[in-house]
Amino acid sequence: MTGKKTVLKNTLRCIAVVGAGIAGLSCATELQQAGVKVRIFEKSGGAAGRMSTRRGEDWQCDHGAQYFTARDPEFLAELKRWQQAGVAELWTPRISVVSGASPRDNAERSAADMKRIDRFVGIPRMTAPGHWLADRLPVKTETTIKQLQRRSDGWHLDSAEHEWFDECFDAVLLALPAPQAVTLLGPLAPDLSEVARGSTMRGSWAMMLRFAAQVALPFDAAFVNKGPLRWIARDSSKPGRHGLETWLLHASAEWSEAHIEENATRVAQELLHAFRQLGGPEPAAWTAHRWRYADTEPALSKVFAWDADHELGLCGDWLNGGKVEGAWLSGRALAKQVIESYLQS
Repeated sequence: MTGKKTVLKNTLRCIAVVGAGIAGLSCATELQQAGVKVRIFEKSGGAAGRMSTRRGEDWQCDHGAQYFTARDPEFLAELKRWQQAGVAELWTPRISVVSGASPRDNAERSAADMKRIDRFVGIPRMTAPGHWLADRLPVKTETTIKQLQRRSDGWHLDSAEHEWFDECFDAVLLALPAPQAVTLLGPLAPDLSEVARGSTMRGSWAMMLRFAAQVALPFDAAFVNKGPLRWIARDSSKPGRHGLETWLLHASAEWSEAHIEENATRVAQELLHAFRQLGGPEPAAWTAHRWRYADTEPALSKVFAWDADHELGLCGDWLNGGKVEGAWLSGRALAKQVIESYLQS
């Protein structure tokens, strides 16, 4: 490994990673560990992407990814590091399935589901693993990259907030939702643009509910297979949580897409009505959030995409099954391919 680092340091000045979600952080971590200088650009105010948490006065609620699973040996090893760092822990909620079937059938399906899957969450909030990774990387937040330009000395980046950066980059790796990648790539790399255009990403409405007292429902989370909702969860039941009782409602992708341009108040009326039909009470307060790019249908299995001629790459959950584990593996695989590409050049 020492030899590889020496070669890479002598042949690479810097690689830009656009996007500080789990895929981008995983990619940058792998590059940095190989001795590559890397810079991450993130349009929001912090890292972690859709492993997101909204916070307010005496409350918090994960409103993006609700949990993650681990099956791949490499990601299992990464999860162990997160647990050792105190930023991830097993979540064992009481889970139900609401499908219009009999209560007994729902209970049996729930029990079988719990036996199959270990669910993990970030602690004390879902953003924790992403923040832990970002603390070890050079991340420039609140920087929206709006244009890429190849010049004689390498790639240059233009941002909405800072205009053109003086620094040039040997390669640019996009850890962005597919539609955003298409916008940046344009005609620069037709093959990569075609990959991104081939992905159909769907939106999702999320609602964060706050209550003055514990909600008397016989489960902590439920998969909902009828009406506008697809998932509800008592966020307060996750380990490390404090403050008010909070619940998260996620609308189905189909319903969200049909109502993606509606205002939050109208969306809230329908989702709260669906929650009441499941036995939920009226919340003391609520906040709605619209995710424009929440999942991919159908899920792709390319893992990543790399154009060695143009020195541009793509990674993200949308390329690798749509989950947290897939995002982390996608970023890591792209970094390994980039390293191998430069070792052979």
